[in-house]
Amino acid sequence: MLTVYQYPACSTCKKALKWLDAHQIEYKPVHIVEKPPTKKALAQLLKETGLPVRKLFNTSGQLYREGGYKAKLETMTESQALDELAAHGKLIKRPLIVGDGAHLVGFNEAEYKAALA
Repeated sequence: MLTVYQYPACSTCKKALKWLDAHQIEYKPVHIVEKPPTKKALAQLLKETGLPVRKLFNTSGQLYREGGYKAKLETMTESQALDELAAHGKLIKRPLIVGDGAHLVGFNEAEYKAALA
């Protein structure tokens, strides 16, 4: 079963969940702020997708901007960046889908179709 890390007030998350429901795809929603993915889970996602850690950051989020993460990421190690993401769910680009061989960051309908439908 898929695990969908999401933030209930996020319009992108709402679109993704609506898409999953419309395609009758079972998932377990997890509030990304109350229970963010672990550092280990995030590291595994990076390993399996080949994405750079920078792609996991919610660059349009208030915490990202106020925390100066654009500049910080220039000198942070991947391990340090993963520590920050695991500690602060609002820093993570959402929704984040893991499980059943799927690893999706954000919502892109074409990517969802390719990976899940």
